[in-house]
Amino acid sequence: MIPRRIPMIEKRTHTLINEAFCGTVVELTPSASIVELVTTEDMAVDDHGLIHGGFIFSLADHAAMVAINHPNVVLGAANVKFLHPVKAGDRIVANARVVKVDGKKHVVTVDVQRDDEIVFSGEFTCFIPVMHVLT
Repeated sequence: MIPRRIPMIEKRTHTLINEAFCGTVVELTPSASIVELVTTEDMAVDDHGLIHGGFIFSLADHAAMVAINHPNVVLGAANVKFLHPVKAGDRIVANARVVKVDGKKHVVTVDVQRDDEIVFSGEFTCFIPVMHVLT
């Protein structure tokens, strides 16, 4: 028997994000997302092609925000681990899942993988204010 896939829901947050640097949403379901990024030479910090950790963090943060999928969601804190280096040309995939909701506070776990290897793992504490933080 083939498992039934939940249809992807509409993305309601971070709609103007630069996907070239922060990843493209490939799956979005209630309280979970999968976002992928193909790294480029523009993200490298040296002649070996090592990717700056900020791009990996940005991918994971984007996945966390999309898993919550509220227009006003903001990041409050993050506890992350960079487990393996990533190099230019690698395709990395962030899997995010909301694990706890307490009022406006949402906790999201995110693992970033290259093939079967987890290269980054983190817990993101996010908040949904009543109004956009800039209004």
